[in-house]
This record gives sequence, C-alpha cells and structure tokens, in this order.
Amino acid sequence: MTRGRPGAPARGTAERTLTSVGSTGRPADDRRAERDRTAPRAREGERREVSRLWHVTLSVSGAEAPLKEVRRALEQLAHDHPFLLTSRYANDHAEIRYWEEARDLHDAAAVALRLWGEHRSTAKLPPWEIVGLEVIDRETYHQRVAEGYGPPPASPVGVHPY
Repeated sequence: MTRGRPGAPARGTAERTLTSVGSTGRPADDRRAERDRTAPRAREGERREVSRLWHVTLSVSGAEAPLKEVRRALEQLAHDHPFLLTSRYANDHAEIRYWEEARDLHDAAAVALRLWGEHRSTAKLPPWEIVGLEVIDRETYHQRVAEGYGPPPASPVGVHPY
C-alpha cells in the first residue's frame, strides 16, 4: 500500500491508499472529501483549493499602556478586521480571538502573525509583541467546546477588560 489522498490511487498504480481513522471509526478525511464533492467544480485539469475556517487566539503583551488607549485601539482593530470575535485586555497584555478563512493551518497562522504588526499604526495599537498563538480547525474547536475543555465560545462578542 502507498500513502496518498484517500479515494485517489497513486499515479501509475491501482492500489488503495492509507487513510487516518478518527475516533468515530470513519476516515478522518471523510469531511474534507464531502466538502470537495459539494464545492464548485474546477475546470478540467485545474486544481481548486478549498478554504477552511480556523479559530485563532492571538496573545500579545508588553510595557504598560493606559487602559483607555488599549481599549480604543482594540475597538479600532475590530473595526478594521471585521472577523474579530472578541478581545480581552489589561494594561500590559491582550488576547484576540477570531475566525480566519484559509487554505490550511500554515496560511491561517501566517495571517495571524502579521495581524498585530500590520494594524499597529492604523489602529494605534500598543508596541507589544506576540507571545502566543493558537490556531485550530473548526471541528476541533467545536469538539473542545462540546467536551467542556478548550476555549469557551467567544461571547459576548466585543472588546472587554480581563
């Protein structure tokens, strides 16, 4: 047997491919295959990338800043970045949570790592550094919430003090 995409034999062979099996006993890629079948079809010979939703938690910290300025900056960031779900802040750190649509985890993480720096001047964010990043797929997020561990649902939406 060879490794490869489920359902598609390796080039030049008619062998079945190995797939990962999730805790439900179904192949882990069943959901992705189902999405691929329902996604708009690419033209013959053209490969179409399917994007997914990723839950991002970005943690930043640095020197103390006035709370009013931190709040105003995070509210401006939420205005500039419309998918921002919630922000929690103190005078020396903040946590930003939002959903990102990206092809894969690497793309979602790259966007998240640029978020603070790219909006620093326009939103007048404090000169803090990124100290933590978590990026998880939608299924993992909902599984964690259902099992009672992991990040709770982001509610209420908005900018809130710790």
